[in-house]
Amino acid sequence: MARPMLLAFANLALLAYSSVASAEIVEHSFHVQNLTINRLCHQQVITAVNGDFPGPTIKVHEGDTLVVHVFNKSPYNLTIHWHGIFQLQSGWADGPAYVTQCPIFPGNKYTYKFTIIGQEGTLWWHAHYGYLRATVYGALIIRPRMGNLYAFPKPSEEFPIILGEWWNTSVIDVENEALATGGAPNISNAFTINGQPGDLYSCSSEDTYKLKVVQGETYLLRIINAALNTQLFFKIANHTMTVVAVDACYTNPMVTDTIVMAPGQTVDALLTADQPLASYYMAAHAYDSVGGVYDSTNTTGIIVYENATSSTPLMPTLPDFDDTSLAFQFYSNLTSLMSGPYWDPVPVEIDQYMFVTEGLGLAPCGSNSACEGPLGLEFAASMNNESFELPTKLSMLQAFFYNVSGIYTTDFPSNPPLEFNYTDSSNALNTSLVMTTKSTRVMKLKYNSTVQIVFQNTALVGTENHPIHLHGFNFYVLAQGFDNYNDVTGPESFNLINPQKRNTIGVPVGGWAVIRFVANNPGVWIMHCHLDAHLSWGLATAFVVENGPTLSTSLPPPPPDLPLCSFYAKQRRQFAKREDDAKTSVHERLVPCARYNTLMH
Repeated sequence: MARPMLLAFANLALLAYSSVASAEIVEHSFHVQNLTINRLCHQQVITAVNGDFPGPTIKVHEGDTLVVHVFNKSPYNLTIHWHGIFQLQSGWADGPAYVTQCPIFPGNKYTYKFTIIGQEGTLWWHAHYGYLRATVYGALIIRPRMGNLYAFPKPSEEFPIILGEWWNTSVIDVENEALATGGAPNISNAFTINGQPGDLYSCSSEDTYKLKVVQGETYLLRIINAALNTQLFFKIANHTMTVVAVDACYTNPMVTDTIVMAPGQTVDALLTADQPLASYYMAAHAYDSVGGVYDSTNTTGIIVYENATSSTPLMPTLPDFDDTSLAFQFYSNLTSLMSGPYWDPVPVEIDQYMFVTEGLGLAPCGSNSACEGPLGLEFAASMNNESFELPTKLSMLQAFFYNVSGIYTTDFPSNPPLEFNYTDSSNALNTSLVMTTKSTRVMKLKYNSTVQIVFQNTALVGTENHPIHLHGFNFYVLAQGFDNYNDVTGPESFNLINPQKRNTIGVPVGGWAVIRFVANNPGVWIMHCHLDAHLSWGLATAFVVENGPTLSTSLPPPPPDLPLCSFYAKQRRQFAKREDDAKTSVHERLVPCARYNTLMH
């Protein structure tokens, strides 16, 4: 009996060694600084990484540990967010300023280090401080662990297609002007594909992005919407695409000729070069769910077939800017591939129900006597009428770990303060409803609890499709619809079998969406609109997920080089004492901090 057991343990040990051996440490350095480039017949200074726009593409395998040394040589405060990465046991590396860390000040550096567990597909990284995200971004590609295969036929090649937004001015000035006047920010001058506007814009044809293909071959397009404030339609002339993943979550294959994406979202799509030898435009323009608000230009790249004779590329017929029915059809028809890796059945027992209204509102002018928003007030945005305000003295995650009060409160409401006809346009600018309250209120969740959220769009200052991004988790999208959510008929439309999973959901314009997730990741995780104008106006809240019962389900101590706010730096001695106390209090029920470090490193 002993010999078979010994062999079993030997096999388990070999399997564990093989799993570890297949993972690697992938290391990069980001030098963030000013870069002068030419776009649209105009010379513009932008903030960029390693002298490139977009920034470097990071390629890893599932199970790898990513180490990125960030050197801030720009004149602005900076953080980097790894959009869609779970950050299991590495919440300090998530990146949103004042949520999980204080900014990297100009002239300073910080090293992000985290292991990528249970994720495959296309994600991305970007600045998470103000409007810097407009130019500080790049692709983050996660391939299957060495020896494993994709959950779809292997393509001949794969290409990142990053959709962006361009201003002929400093994006920092665009943001500051909007915040100073209380009005809306200036719209962009162009959209871009892999940093280039395309040859429909002035002075842009020479550098238009070109993708060379061989007839009969199939390619994987890793499409990312990195635009700051705009949802986008994307098409390729005379071709269809097969969607096989969204937000690094495998989907059942879905054939389409049009893809729509909100800022923050990604799509993996297979493209077969099955057309006659020629050149074909790929093109994108705004999905404007408001109507007449966004840039109405088209960005283009060119698919060039090998051995094609020189010819004018064929142009696709793009949807109308306000084609909400097409956008809804694309978003709502996606389903998960249950046979793919990392699929878990939808949890059925709910521990925390939330009904969250989200939309624009108004707030009193600050120092101005009159603002440029409606009614002479300033634009605001809110969830359940709470307009989120980031702290500045200390990051929220530090406050959570060190048990510091006064940084946030854990009383974010599970429901709006008043029930009304949320999508009725006659309530527009109703002063009894439209005024918001600024706060830093968050929701506390028990470890491993199941949360269901109904997002309800409001019409108090117009209706709009708002992309809501949740850090630290993927969620199931159970249902989407228009008008007001009905808690009797709504659940009848839930997909509890194979709903799509993702990290960013476009809540339909004048409508609702229902998501569900398991809070199995201790730390502080912001949930916010990924239209940066609306985030700066306060369309956000955060979840504080309590530690679990074991060492592996609790937040570890911060890295020694974590950037400090000025307040924290002044109080270093006080917090050093609290860190010493934490070694015998916060982790007392587990193991002392010193032993924790020994075990983990």
